[in-house]
Amino acid sequence: MANPSSRYDVVIVGGGHNGLVAAAYLARAGRRVLLLERLPGLGGAAVSAPAFTGVDARLSRYSYLVSLLPRTLVRELGLRLELRRRRIASYTPAVRDGRPTGLLVDAADAGRTRESFRALIGTDREWEAWRRFYAMTGSVAEAVFPTLTEPLPTRAELRGRLGDDAAWTALFERPLGETIEESFADDLVRGVVLTDALIGTFTRAHDPSLRQNRCFLYHVIGNGTGDWDVPVGGMGAVTGALTAAARAAGAELRTGCEVTAVATGGAGEAEVTYRHRDGEATAAARRVLVNAAPATLARLLGEEPGPAPEGAQLKVNMVLRRLPRLRDPAADPREAFAGTFHIAEGYRQLETAYAEAAAGRIPSAPPSEIYCHSLTDPSILGPEAVRQGLQTLTLFGLHLPARLFADPAAKERALAASLAQLDAVLAEPIADCLAEDADGRPCVEAKTPLDLEREIGLPGGHIFHRDLAFPFAAGEPDSAAARWGVATAHPDILLCGAGAVRGGGVSGIPGHNAARAVLEDLR
Repeated sequence: MANPSSRYDVVIVGGGHNGLVAAAYLARAGRRVLLLERLPGLGGAAVSAPAFTGVDARLSRYSYLVSLLPRTLVRELGLRLELRRRRIASYTPAVRDGRPTGLLVDAADAGRTRESFRALIGTDREWEAWRRFYAMTGSVAEAVFPTLTEPLPTRAELRGRLGDDAAWTALFERPLGETIEESFADDLVRGVVLTDALIGTFTRAHDPSLRQNRCFLYHVIGNGTGDWDVPVGGMGAVTGALTAAARAAGAELRTGCEVTAVATGGAGEAEVTYRHRDGEATAAARRVLVNAAPATLARLLGEEPGPAPEGAQLKVNMVLRRLPRLRDPAADPREAFAGTFHIAEGYRQLETAYAEAAAGRIPSAPPSEIYCHSLTDPSILGPEAVRQGLQTLTLFGLHLPARLFADPAAKERALAASLAQLDAVLAEPIADCLAEDADGRPCVEAKTPLDLEREIGLPGGHIFHRDLAFPFAAGEPDSAAARWGVATAHPDILLCGAGAVRGGGVSGIPGHNAARAVLEDLR
């Protein structure tokens, strides 16, 4: 049994952003909090670091954009953090009548976006469909997002709050592919819409389990608008601000402490065993919050973890000497790469890539999305990088599940195939634009799901810890933890990470909700 100095109100397992949010809220409420992180630094997947020797650029090496972080959370915790809106929402290269062109969505200029639709398609049909569709998702976002930091509504309560049966059916009951196909006629436009349903989620448009719908929902409701923002200073600025808030509140944050076991007392006396550089220690707590995947929690408890989660993405970080020129003569690279740059993401292309990956093959044309952080936020570049005119480039590949990377050579094949699809829309090879590190190597690194499992402890490399869930209660909640969507099978152990009911993304919502549940219980 732990000695009195090792007794806490709450022990938090994992120092990612959600663990830091929980620590800050609980410590501010006067609770004695210990947070344990295995790695040498805090932040988990939301970190910034140099990726290439001798290149003065701090990259968001894992997670890279922010949409779901509630503004109320930023205000309540007093976070010194700037999130900058991207003027360009997306650019999608295309070929029409044998000539390179593209679709530009300008978030600040609807007229310009309409003209881009008209130039691509020849009529206003798809533009009007686009406006109707995203007006619908906007109304859903306004209704649903505020509920994410409240006790879980029931399915009926959330449907009533939405007050739009057609929108409910489209997003919560029917496979998303049906709605997309009814709403849009153009293959490229359909694909652009569908991509938000496939981020880190290996599924297809007509999956009857509706995994695609759940993923899509979380990607279009952020802060009631669905906008994706750039954190100034990189993702490390987010967790840096949270770390400062947690420390200022009095939370005890320890790094280099690997939790090896969690034991539940069943009566508000759980224990956490961990290793550190001086040996092994145990801390007792009335509640344990786990900012790790449910599969990881099962292992720590000595329980059967069930089916392993599986991530399905390739993350590629690059530093460029300059932005590449595009085949589309009307496209300005400084605009095209400032938003989400869609590659091989036509509707049929996405389905083909899914089928190839499901059959165990690296897709012949891997779909991916690219953006340039440094165009919106040059602060991640040091003075020398700015002087040299360097730019960063982030590629996030879809339909690349962990099962494809059992062969070590598969990583290079997936990277080569993804960059080949990028080259297909460029007027020059991306290799010609890559900067070199101090040893003369091109500045490009790729991270598969297996890399994420090894480096930051995500089982199967699943960026959401497990499949996302709809943000409503499956049954009648019978405890504070269940009301807040953070319950496990053990009353004194709660989830506070992406595996919670309203988890996924860089949001802090599970950390907030776990803290609220604890404060209800430990009055």
